[in-house]
Amino acid sequence: HVQLVESGGGSAQAGGSLKLTCVLTESHNVDYCMGWYRQTAGKEREEVAVIDADGETTYADSVKGRFALSQDNARSILYLQMNSLKPEDTAMYYCAADGGRHGSLCSLFDMTFNYWGQGTQVTVS
Repeated sequence: HVQLVESGGGSAQAGGSLKLTCVLTESHNVDYCMGWYRQTAGKEREEVAVIDADGETTYADSVKGRFALSQDNARSILYLQMNSLKPEDTAMYYCAADGGRHGSLCSLFDMTFNYWGQGTQVTVS
């Protein structure tokens, strides 16, 4: 049973940093497209960044140059390093994953992931 467990959210000052972690509990020997998305109350979920099954990354313009994705060697843990945080980065951050989506099938703007985490709150003041 695939589950995504997020951690690392919290509060930070503007200009500060946080690092989010997402653990994929069961990979079934499948390469996953994984990503981070965020949502604030009353707004639609928006894209942050994705990494495809080949390790290629795509970032939303709003976070490009400030946020960075990485994975462990087993590609079962996804990290989001968030630097130069801004108040507008405040949101609930969700990790998402889907198996077998390589290249263009792992699109930042395609949120039809089979698996989602429970979310971790990030607050920047």
